[in-house]
Amino acid sequence: MARTTYQDLLDAGVHFGHLTRKWDPKMSQYIFMERNGIHIIDLNKTLTKVEEAAAAIKQIVKSGRKVLFVATKKQAKDIVADYAKTVNMPFITERWLGGMLTNFATVRKSIKKMSNIDKLTKDGTYANLSKKERLMIQRERIKLETLLGGISDLNRLPAALFLIDVKKEHIAVSEALKLNIPTFAMVDTNSDPSNIDFPIPANDDATKSISLITGIIIQAIVEGLEERKREKEDEAEKEAAVAKAKADAPEAVTIERAPNEGGKRARKGTAEVDAAVAEAAAETGTEPAE
Repeated sequence: MARTTYQDLLDAGVHFGHLTRKWDPKMSQYIFMERNGIHIIDLNKTLTKVEEAAAAIKQIVKSGRKVLFVATKKQAKDIVADYAKTVNMPFITERWLGGMLTNFATVRKSIKKMSNIDKLTKDGTYANLSKKERLMIQRERIKLETLLGGISDLNRLPAALFLIDVKKEHIAVSEALKLNIPTFAMVDTNSDPSNIDFPIPANDDATKSISLITGIIIQAIVEGLEERKREKEDEAEKEAAVAKAKADAPEAVTIERAPNEGGKRARKGTAEVDAAVAEAAAETGTEPAE
């Protein structure tokens, strides 16, 4: 089942591009026509590309990895932050710090510093500091929270990036390219889609368009998380069933049967036969046969 329709894209204004004089020739394959000096995006291609992106991002999340959302432009930051929080995914909405991916170890130190400040407030050390020191620490905490609060739980490099406006987030795209991290992005008619693994041709300036496309990606992430949860539950059930079967299985001890009607001697278990052979050998002073 399709995650969106042509009419939904049309209503959200996804088809509106930039002025023709601001276009990037590499976007020509996604442009349907020009009207009143504005390029119109081919929504049929948008439908195809958004489905491809959603399917790929679903598999990434299903494997247990994280997707980093990047949107620092004014009209996108709140939308993306709210969506990312609903699925517990990391996000950057204030400013992309150079080296955030290529120098991730240093970024992790800054995040750790933020957690250390939180510990100071909890163990009472913060209250023993002077007013000036408390003020300096508080300002630093606010700054770190603003820049890195969205990635405070990111312990390793993300498995993929989802970006709004690749022209504005060109540094993030460049770093992802160096590290071979897959990129998913909304690309407008003034953008270069050649460095994006999963480009989604769409209006990246209108809030309705941003909300619709981001919502589709979030829906795919939710599906991936649910499938991962079901798989874990199925595995747990199988392991529990195997453990129960082992616990319920009878011990490997053979009980001697009563003599049958033919007068034949009851068969003995392997352990009993070995014991009998050993006993006979001891009496006769011979070694038991292998």
